[in-house]
Amino acid sequence: MDRETTDRSAAIRRVLWITLFCNICVSGAKIGYGYFSHSVSIAADGFHSMFDGVSNIMGFVGIYFAFHPPDEEHPYGHRKIETIFTIFIGVMMSLACFEIFKQVYESIKSEPRVSVTPESFLIMITTLGVNIFVTTYEKRMGNKLNSEFLIADAQHTKSDIYATTGVIAGLVLMKLGFTRADTIVGTVVGILVARAGIGILKEAADVLADRRQVDTQQIKKIVCGINNVVDCHRVRTRGTNSCIFIDLHVTVSPDISVSEGHKIAHIAEERIKGNIKAVVDVVVHIEPLGSEADG
Repeated sequence: MDRETTDRSAAIRRVLWITLFCNICVSGAKIGYGYFSHSVSIAADGFHSMFDGVSNIMGFVGIYFAFHPPDEEHPYGHRKIETIFTIFIGVMMSLACFEIFKQVYESIKSEPRVSVTPESFLIMITTLGVNIFVTTYEKRMGNKLNSEFLIADAQHTKSDIYATTGVIAGLVLMKLGFTRADTIVGTVVGILVARAGIGILKEAADVLADRRQVDTQQIKKIVCGINNVVDCHRVRTRGTNSCIFIDLHVTVSPDISVSEGHKIAHIAEERIKGNIKAVVDVVVHIEPLGSEADG
């Protein structure tokens, strides 16, 4: 593992440690007070935050394996392991939905007995501030470090912000006498969690299905600017946001030598990597103009 990769892995782990600590504090406060005050919406929000912490722990495992260097059995590296653990976040959010809707069902069957106090508002406003910090920090570091996991985890925590805001609104309504607001808000929280989980699963599935990672027109523009290049076609890209593999066909004049063709391929590779930092490997197929391979 090179120094740059090692530093990036260490930086991601630092972010996870910070967010894990914040999520443990937030979930403990919400779940504890939710059961104490008999509030299904606060407890549901707490379970949502708890799964944030669980996903942080799984992130440590995923990042550890994802940054292992390529080997004989895995010539393209292990980066998609990070994507697999991203899917785990989506699955965990589905489990959170089950727990939330279970509590909503129980609250519908029973008479509302939620205790709304100044402490309720204090806890929810404080945890909301923590969630905003975690989401902003994790997303910023995820983009900076090109980490799919951090970006997905930030999206997960972002749904916490919506949920907590809804809970606070529900507390206000309950204080005004609308006793069923807690149940309604709990349902909305469950829907928000489900929506975010589906989005994360879809994004991760696209990566595993080798969705295009770079605009092909951008690559064609880079390559066609090289001397003696006639055309660039059959551009294919795959991988993850932080580890992109590209292969393409470059048409050149049939009069140039093999050595000149090799030089063009090398220049194309270097220019693509220079313009798109996440690219780790480029395979260039050189074709003479008019060959049967053109297309």
